[in-house]
Amino acid sequence: MARWLPRSTDLTRFCQKLNRVKTLEDNMMETSFNRCLSTIDLTLLGIGGMVGSGLYVLTGTVAKEIAGPAVIVSFIIAGFASLLAALCYAEFGARVPKTGSAYMFTYVSVGEIWAFLIGWNVLLEYMIGGAAVARAWSGYLDSIFNHKIKNFTETHVGAWQVPFLARYPDFLAAAILLVATAFISFGAKVSSWLNHVFSAISMGIILFILIMGFVLAQPKNWSTQEGGFAPYGLSGIMAGTATCFYAFVGFDVIAASSEEARNPQRAVPRAIAFSLGLATGAYILVSVVLTLMVPWHTLDPDSALADAFYRRGYAWAGFLVAAGSICAMNTVLLSNLFSLPRIVYAMAEDGLFFQVFSRVHPRTQVPVVGIVVFGLLMALLALVFDLEALVQFLSIGTLLAYTFVAASIIILRFQQQKGDVPMPVAGGRPNPEPHEGPSGSELKEYESFSDKLQLVDGDRSKEQREPGQLKAAFEPYLEFLSDFYPGEVVTVAVVTLMVSAICLCSILVFGNTHLHLPTWSYSLLLVLFSLGFLLSLLLIWAHEQQHSTQTFQIPLVPLSPALSIILNIYLMLKLSYMTWVRFAIWLLLGLLVYFSYGIWHSKENLREPQPQRVSARYVVFPGGSLEERVQAVQPSSQPATGLPDTDIDDCKR
Repeated sequence: MARWLPRSTDLTRFCQKLNRVKTLEDNMMETSFNRCLSTIDLTLLGIGGMVGSGLYVLTGTVAKEIAGPAVIVSFIIAGFASLLAALCYAEFGARVPKTGSAYMFTYVSVGEIWAFLIGWNVLLEYMIGGAAVARAWSGYLDSIFNHKIKNFTETHVGAWQVPFLARYPDFLAAAILLVATAFISFGAKVSSWLNHVFSAISMGIILFILIMGFVLAQPKNWSTQEGGFAPYGLSGIMAGTATCFYAFVGFDVIAASSEEARNPQRAVPRAIAFSLGLATGAYILVSVVLTLMVPWHTLDPDSALADAFYRRGYAWAGFLVAAGSICAMNTVLLSNLFSLPRIVYAMAEDGLFFQVFSRVHPRTQVPVVGIVVFGLLMALLALVFDLEALVQFLSIGTLLAYTFVAASIIILRFQQQKGDVPMPVAGGRPNPEPHEGPSGSELKEYESFSDKLQLVDGDRSKEQREPGQLKAAFEPYLEFLSDFYPGEVVTVAVVTLMVSAICLCSILVFGNTHLHLPTWSYSLLLVLFSLGFLLSLLLIWAHEQQHSTQTFQIPLVPLSPALSIILNIYLMLKLSYMTWVRFAIWLLLGLLVYFSYGIWHSKENLREPQPQRVSARYVVFPGGSLEERVQAVQPSSQPATGLPDTDIDDCKR
């Protein structure tokens, strides 16, 4: 029976396949897309993606059903957590200006299977985002006509009484998605122009809401007579925060569009900062005026802002808000349909998804097949599913993507410089130029022998260590860690940090309610997992990291990404169990696609070397040229430099 068990070498090779990273091109600015988007274009794309149904629908839904007037605090916390994640996206978008967003960022730093799962969840995130916005768009238009569309559909088509499905099929929502799909297929310039028009109208309506809302504000609506400011307590605020994350998905659109930006190194970080700041301010101020205009418990969750103006006697204002909100939701539809096919394109281009989605139309320079197919899928979701179920499902995918991007930032920042990503090393000195082979061609392998030479170069002092190596100040105390390859200890510490964060957040969320832990065990577990989180953070900080690149870098690494990780995990655990069940089913479907197609068609699989490998041991002599000594003792069957397919068993000072 033992002969049927897999050998250890087979298991090792299989795990290496799952965790292989993407090889980047020499010139990452080359693309089959049209680089035509400026900083203003990207900023308006981000604003359009964030300021839509979240502003006109979620504010009323969360205020009435989850947090009360404390929805303001929920948006503040969600905005802060989104800022931490947005800074991570900004650094990656500037350093790796390729389409794919969180999928691409995870692929170049963590590994293939993790990147596929993130990409698989991002696909669902955008599909649900587009479907949810389309249903909100339909509901607002229906409110303008006094719900005549809804009544007509229920009378002539029928109503459903099925959990997680809408009460009636929303044909109007499906139709608007099909129209938006047609416009997106015309190219990036047409999409950007439409987004500019709708964004300008939306911002004008928001300004009107704020001015008119503060004029009609009544502070008594926050009094104890109406339930107080936070009627659902801290638990309601945090539950509202998890739902409010739907509002800030938009900045991910900017990262997904980086391959079509003219100057992504500057445009992506600036656009993310501008759009997120403006959107957060808009959500907070609109939440203030909404809960001050009418009592929070009387809000209409389907069309809160328009209904509030109607009830205060300003029917014309309510009509204007409803019309303006439709324009705002159009921008969200455009941004979702703009980004989703590009994520699919990135996965298909890497071989992890079906190749038909990697086709780019030669005239419009957009992935038309992905636009049409996923536009139809969005329309189907909008036709039959309930908005609230879709929004809950959207939050978990977004939070998971944020978590992996934050972890990827830590891992990438503490990795050695890659041969094809020229950036300065710690201390400000640039990396040596890649060594050339006998024919004069540059060696582009990530772990070529020329990279190993940097570890034994006697001219380097301890103060000029490579990223991922232990800092000189900690070497006397952590000497046993200096034998590991640079970056290995950091990777293990990141995994430990994430496990500690999951355990810590689980105790905080479920310790008193579901687990019913005694006070002493609750406190003890909090202390133990907090220590594990902090020690992992300190261990990462004790290593050298990359400094002073020419592109944007998130400050306070590893603290900022670590805070993003623990906050995102906490918010994920606050979501309902049914959201997790649906999420697990979607993940299983993704694993089925990956192991049946992606792992075999991956382009990195084609780049893997043949199994014939030579093991060599190198000796460094105290005198003479280092490269000459190494060349003299290496096997004659290999080239004099590089050895891309050679295992280096021992390369020490």
